[in-house]
Amino acid sequence: MDVRTLCLGVLSLGDASGYEIKKRLENIFSHFYDASFGSIYPALNRLQNEGLVRCETEQQAKRPDKKVYSLTVDGRLTLVQELNNLPGRDRVRSEFLVAMCFADLLPAGQVAEMIDRRIAGHRSQVLELAERESHGTAAQRFVAGYGRALFEAATAYLEDNRYLVESEALLAQVDGDRAGVGD
Repeated sequence: MDVRTLCLGVLSLGDASGYEIKKRLENIFSHFYDASFGSIYPALNRLQNEGLVRCETEQQAKRPDKKVYSLTVDGRLTLVQELNNLPGRDRVRSEFLVAMCFADLLPAGQVAEMIDRRIAGHRSQVLELAERESHGTAAQRFVAGYGRALFEAATAYLEDNRYLVESEALLAQVDGDRAGVGD
């Protein structure tokens, strides 16, 4: 799914400025999709040029004018067409997992700290998503619950399997210390 479709989806919930779209994306999708202002505003410009959204300028006292975007009928139809496409597979981009692939090159204490921080971050996400499950539309509660379940599963995996990378890092450290003893 691209940022264009996300913007159409957010606007299906109501008119919004670019800033408000970004905030709604953060509130609804932050645990599984990230969109920057640098991608939202070009997407809104394309959507406007394609006639899928309208933009009206609202004057504000002591502030620059505010551009408010709204979905057109064609925009709603395009959103529905995009949503009818079968979603592709989820893609995980994780600097943490890259670091764990090379755990044997890191000090064992560093690996343990990385895992501890990841577990703490996941637990924080679980609490945040559990709170989101208590309000919003049924679909938003579903998405929050699904996200919570993923973070709970990841936390359990890390807790149960951290020994795999920690022991590898520790063995590499011991082997390195032994190799340095003869120098």
